[in-house]
Amino acid sequence: MESRPTSLRQSLGALEYFTFGFGSMVGAGWLVVMDDWLRRGGPGGAMLGFLAGAVLLLPIAHTYGRLVRLIPDAGAEIAYTERVFPPAASFSAGWMMVLAYSIVCPWEAVAIGNLLARLFPEMNALVLYTVAGKAITLPRLLAGLGLTAAIAVVNYRGIRLSGRFQDITTVGLLVCFAVFVALGIGHGSAANIEPLFAPVGPFVSVLLVMQIVPYFLTGFESIPKASEEALPNLRPSTLPRIITLALLAGGLFYVVIVGVVAWVYPWTDIVSQHLGTDAAFARAFGTPWIARLILAAAVLSLFKVFNGNFVAATRLVYALGRRGLVHPALGAVHPRFGTPVLAIAFVAIPTAAAAFLGDAVLVPISEVGTAVGAIGWCAACLAFIALARRQRVREGVAIAMVGVVVSVAIVLMKVVPAIPGSLTAVEWLAFTAWCVLGLALRRRVPGPIAPSVRDR
Repeated sequence: MESRPTSLRQSLGALEYFTFGFGSMVGAGWLVVMDDWLRRGGPGGAMLGFLAGAVLLLPIAHTYGRLVRLIPDAGAEIAYTERVFPPAASFSAGWMMVLAYSIVCPWEAVAIGNLLARLFPEMNALVLYTVAGKAITLPRLLAGLGLTAAIAVVNYRGIRLSGRFQDITTVGLLVCFAVFVALGIGHGSAANIEPLFAPVGPFVSVLLVMQIVPYFLTGFESIPKASEEALPNLRPSTLPRIITLALLAGGLFYVVIVGVVAWVYPWTDIVSQHLGTDAAFARAFGTPWIARLILAAAVLSLFKVFNGNFVAATRLVYALGRRGLVHPALGAVHPRFGTPVLAIAFVAIPTAAAAFLGDAVLVPISEVGTAVGAIGWCAACLAFIALARRQRVREGVAIAMVGVVVSVAIVLMKVVPAIPGSLTAVEWLAFTAWCVLGLALRRRVPGPIAPSVRDR
């Protein structure tokens, strides 16, 4: 492998970009935490909350669309901010987004064992040890390590292979989704969705759900991280449209799945009995086969969200290395496969190590992703405003300002202690540790750091 950086391979089309964006958002949350969504808002509050949350994120998606057209760079937030802010701000924005994506990867490595255990109870055998009172079993651990290795190999062998993997898993999820939604619509009852909102009332019901929407819709902005790998004949207007489309598709997915689950089975029973989507359908239909179909969809969903976030995290690490903001070796590209091989290892190895900890440790710190993701969104919107003012352009500035307000509101929602759902002491500790790691790895570079990137 050559030590000097080379170009990433250009082989992604419109479908791959959509599946990366949509796939990075929609994981297995709709299966395992449906009872929490309904507890917060009831069917009406949850559906309106996801819909309103998606609409509020549109200004941010629109701004990313403008930025990716102006600056098609794998660094995304790094590339946008470095043109108007000091290198420290550029590094900070990128480092925050690396955490936003990379924290998802070990979570999925652990979740695959949990999902498979619902299909195969044998996965719960052979307990190795416990972490925070939760058992780590050999089959679950091997499943997580195997999936991590498979994702790493797929990405090492080329972005085209990774894109096709993303296409297959996303299409597979949508096919399964269409089947059980159609079956659910024909099997449910309007009586199951009553009362429409949680006991706290309509307004608070919607507000409590909107609070978690950014976490479940983070991922539409992963598309710019692969912007350097677009096919040469891809139109410049394609990526901005796909960013918006992916966000709307993700929001619509969540709205529909909440409505169908509440239609099929009384939502108050789902909450009181802490049922997942699969269990609710199985009880409503009186047969386990529908639950197996839903679990199959969840496994496909897990594969694609793992892969999508893995790609985004590795491209950001690659962009930091290419600029010399971290060790330059992380910016090297494999001469044959055109992939950032050391950046892939940088994300894959900690992911595999974290799989040994299980979900007892990962659950408390996963919420950090919402806050750091919003920091990256805010940085991107501020960079667009500064660039537009420098070029004396007004178009898009007002929308970007709305994006800044939304991003800041999300950050405040997670850092102000008085607000329910704000970061806990453990989550603050995880965030601080990540900042310290960034300071330890960061290298100071003199002068401009923006590499020349071809225009689209």
